[in-house]
This record gives sequence, C-alpha cells and structure tokens, in this order.
Amino acid sequence: MPAASVGRDGRRLRGACRRLCYRDAARDHTEGEGMNFNLAKLFNGVVSVVFSVMLLFLTVGLVIGTVQLVIDLWSLLRFEGVTGHYLTLVTDVLTLFILIELSRSLVDYFSAKRLRLTFVADAAIVFVIREVMIGLFKDKLQPADLYALSVLLLVLGALRIGSAMLFQRDRVLARAEAANHREAR
Repeated sequence: MPAASVGRDGRRLRGACRRLCYRDAARDHTEGEGMNFNLAKLFNGVVSVVFSVMLLFLTVGLVIGTVQLVIDLWSLLRFEGVTGHYLTLVTDVLTLFILIELSRSLVDYFSAKRLRLTFVADAAIVFVIREVMIGLFKDKLQPADLYALSVLLLVLGALRIGSAMLFQRDRVLARAEAANHREAR
C-alpha cells in the first residue's frame, strides 16, 4: 500500500473510503431518486411507443394516399372536366406533403429524442399553403381570410427561420464545447 494513502494508524483512509462509498450508494438508491429515474424511463418508453404507432399510421396513410393518387390520375385521362380533377389532384399532393413533413418530424424524434420545431413549422406552412391554394382554386376565399392566412404564413415563416437559426447556433456551440473539451485533455 503506498505511503500517501495510509493514515496514522493505517486503517483510517480505508474506513473513510468505505463510509463514503456506502453513503453514495445509499444516496443513489433513495426512494425519491429511484422513483424519478423509473418514471422518466417509463415516460420515455411510452412516448417512443406512441410516436412509433403514429409513425406507422402516417406511413400507412402515405402508402394509401399515393395509391389513391395514382388511381385519381386515371380519372384525368377521361378528359371530362379538367378543373375539378386537377383541384383534387393538387389537394391530394399537398396533403401527402403534410404527411411527409409530419413523418419527418417523428423520424427525427427517434434520432434526437426531441421534436425539432423546424419540421413542425414546415408541416404547418405546407398546411396553410394548401388551404390558401384550395380556397383560391374554389374561389371561396374571402379577402379577410386571405389576409389572416397571409399573416399566419408570415408568422410561421419567421418561426421556421428563427428555429433554424437557433438550431444552427446550438450546433456550433456544441461543436465549440467539444473542441474545448478535447483541447483541455
């Protein structure tokens, strides 16, 4: 045993080490902390299962929507009325874009363990654009509604740009912190 680790009587440091180890072990296994850890683990597991089920339904919806889109293309070949069929086609394509954006946000959750606001904002922007286009095609969009949707689109665009800038800033800070940590070694 090295001389630096031995106390006056040779046992003091070993006993102190044992007491510290037992105290740390007791602190780590208290009911409150163990309960929080288990609840957090349970919560994360439940959220992962729920998001997995949602992603499964979105994927099935994408497949069904794509098949339905192909079936609707055959109705365009009959040349009965162009406007009505194209309106349905545009609506279906934009709906598929919304489903794609939502599924992208869920897929990103599994890699980052958090929902990125940029994907949610993208889905909301596509949804608003879809509503504006449908309203304009059907000629049922009032000017007040168009102004309100335009302001909503402006706010969503600013939110999207702001969240992307914050994500990039966080990424740069994380890289700088990792570089500083490597240099400190």
